[in-house]
Amino acid sequence: MATQPNKTSAFLLFPWGLMSIVLVLILNLTLNDVWFDKNWSWIALVLIIPAAILENFKVGYSTMRIMFLKVIFSLLSFLLVGMAFGSALTKLHIDKFQKISGTKAIELPWYVMLALVILLLIQVAQLFSMLKAVKREFMQMDPDQ
Repeated sequence: MATQPNKTSAFLLFPWGLMSIVLVLILNLTLNDVWFDKNWSWIALVLIIPAAILENFKVGYSTMRIMFLKVIFSLLSFLLVGMAFGSALTKLHIDKFQKISGTKAIELPWYVMLALVILLLIQVAQLFSMLKAVKREFMQMDPDQ
């Protein structure tokens, strides 16, 4: 009797870190600056800590599909944050040095940049722990060990 392969849970495949990064950027762009300035620590707390915990659950699962999607979602996270930082630095440069008004770009306050950097550091830590799990799995299959 053939057994069916186990389906991977959608919980493990969902990009929790990428979703948190997107939500931080969307909230920064859409909410009122005064309200966001007062409540940024709570927003970051509500988005960063669950993303770190939920991404940490993926570490024990070392199937190829989960690892591949983790790498893809991490690369997308770095791309998205890099584009946001580039736009923010462009806006800063245009305002400060070229003195051109009326340009459209993303304005990221320091606390949003800090939240995004923390989320990226979580992504990097998860990638290294995933590589450690892959190494451990390969070491178990090595006949010399």
